[in-house]
Amino acid sequence: MIGRELTAQAVVDREIPAEPRISPDGRWVAFVTSPVGRAGRHRSSTLWLARADGSEPPRPLTPGTADDSGPRWAADSGSLFFLSDAAERGVAQLHRIGVSGGAAERLTDLPGGLTAFAPLPDGTAVALIAPGAGDSSADPEARPAQAGPPAAASEAARPVASSSGAAVAGTAAPAGGTVAEPGPSAPGDAPRPDAKPRPDRLWLLDLPARTLRPLGHLGHRHVREAAPRPDGRVLAVLTWATAEREGVFEPGLFLVDVATGATEDLGAPALEAADLVWWRHEDAWQLGYRGLTPPGLVGGNAVFAVPGHRNLTAGATSCPIELAQAAGPLALFADGLDTVVRRLDPATGTFAEVERARGSLTGLSVSDVGTFAVVASAGSEPEEVRTRGKISRTAPTGIRWGAQERLAYRAEDGTALDGLLVLPPGKTRAGGPFPLVTLVHGGPYDRYADRFHLGWYPSAQWLAAAGFAVFLPNARGGLGHGHDFARSIAGDVGGGEFTDVLTGIDLLVEEGVADQDRLGVGGWSHGGFFAAWAVAHTDRFKAAVVGAGVIDWPLLAATGEHSRFEAALGGKQQSPITHAHRIRTPVLILHGEDDTNVPLSQGELLHRALEDREHEFVGYPGENHSIRGRDHQIDVLHRTREWFSRWLTPVRPA
Repeated sequence: MIGRELTAQAVVDREIPAEPRISPDGRWVAFVTSPVGRAGRHRSSTLWLARADGSEPPRPLTPGTADDSGPRWAADSGSLFFLSDAAERGVAQLHRIGVSGGAAERLTDLPGGLTAFAPLPDGTAVALIAPGAGDSSADPEARPAQAGPPAAASEAARPVASSSGAAVAGTAAPAGGTVAEPGPSAPGDAPRPDAKPRPDRLWLLDLPARTLRPLGHLGHRHVREAAPRPDGRVLAVLTWATAEREGVFEPGLFLVDVATGATEDLGAPALEAADLVWWRHEDAWQLGYRGLTPPGLVGGNAVFAVPGHRNLTAGATSCPIELAQAAGPLALFADGLDTVVRRLDPATGTFAEVERARGSLTGLSVSDVGTFAVVASAGSEPEEVRTRGKISRTAPTGIRWGAQERLAYRAEDGTALDGLLVLPPGKTRAGGPFPLVTLVHGGPYDRYADRFHLGWYPSAQWLAAAGFAVFLPNARGGLGHGHDFARSIAGDVGGGEFTDVLTGIDLLVEEGVADQDRLGVGGWSHGGFFAAWAVAHTDRFKAAVVGAGVIDWPLLAATGEHSRFEAALGGKQQSPITHAHRIRTPVLILHGEDDTNVPLSQGELLHRALEDREHEFVGYPGENHSIRGRDHQIDVLHRTREWFSRWLTPVRPA
């Protein structure tokens, strides 16, 4: 049976579930859905409610006309707090709604909105993270929670023309490089490159009185996260020195007394600290978080405990990706292609396995009775909210997906590697050899889990539907094999990871799956770097897609958001621009014009270096590192598939 055609519109209009939150009593699950692509300037999303046992279909709590996100339960499980920009698009305020539905109550009207919040366990107050006009270390002075008029809507991203003013794609001579306009602009809401990030402060909203006061003595530090202790008396607070990305290199962890504001410095946490959780051991409170394993800037995450900032997962061969509050905190660990739920034993400080799940689990939330909710996806099964039963599921219907196969092989030096192979729908290995597109993930600290792979970027199911076999490799430097595996590429990107990927391709060629004369390579961010690096070091690939890729590491360290992290990954010799004179492969370059992570100058460098060699360069106005506009995403999908089809000649799916 031939399923209906997979269209780009079906991909970007697909509603994705996220942020599942199970109620304290374990009876309800709230979650958010939003389409992959944003139709206008701001995202729109819907808040849903479902029975945790899956006995009733989910029902919407909000109409989906605003950006509703971050649901958090009240302690009595009778209502939900959440963020919404319904009153003023782009400015989030705190709202509350009961499980019976109806109109949501707006609790704040703050100029500039708020970034995050955490309800206190006693139900009388909510800790807020929001910008402040003054210093939160000043003496607390209560003020109305709705003081001041709403802030003006943030300025739209500047729609700019193609960076070089060169010819529109299709009008230049076939042998020459072109700069293409992607069509009608869908401006994003990314910050202007010259905008200074605003610092966020810690505040306490008194619910009965509806007053707001600054909390704690944190000086001018930028507040990132706050977590109430289960007794409600103290907040753990993660901070940066400043709101700029350089502030990450001076992190701080503090305790703030809710009643008095008294503040205790717990010392500097690991870099990139997040996911604060509490537990008790021997009648004493302990605090945990997830962060980058010291001392290097390249490596895997670990779980740390305070006092002492002790590494509880040292030597682990899997990687913690989320922590969730519970009497014995739960954690998700990326373990190869799969995900494991583990529980922390407060007595021993070790993690014991609770459940091993095929593929991907994200968004872990735990009830007071120990049940949990996640977003799960395995193989060709789309994302769904799961507790004891399946709650929600969204995917284009009537479409036959390509078969997905797990791969395991060894690198030249014996390192164990894994990855995935996705074949065209209706095809098996016996139908090979196929034109093969290798897609390298971003990060590089990321992975391909054995989950459903369909997104706006060049993705496996999208290319498989056009007749390509797709190889998704997990090379060294990535997530899921422990700290040593992740740190092995420090200062050597494009080294061992390059041979890891080529070894996997060679295996697929030897097994008759891949046609060695029809090989393509592509990726976004670090995957874009890899694609540019690959075609600068071999002529095996007949086509490449470089999406927001790193072309010059020293330049990126000077101009990008992640500065020292980028410098720790690579230098001049690891930069594709150093070797760009060797490139003979046709290259499609895609880049957001307002990218603050990997600035547009990186794509421009490659475009200029390729000169009259076969390539196209597309800049997307108003877009940051990830392309968010619906029309732009559709353009990315069409361009990438057409580019590989032009040079590799796909097979027709059965």
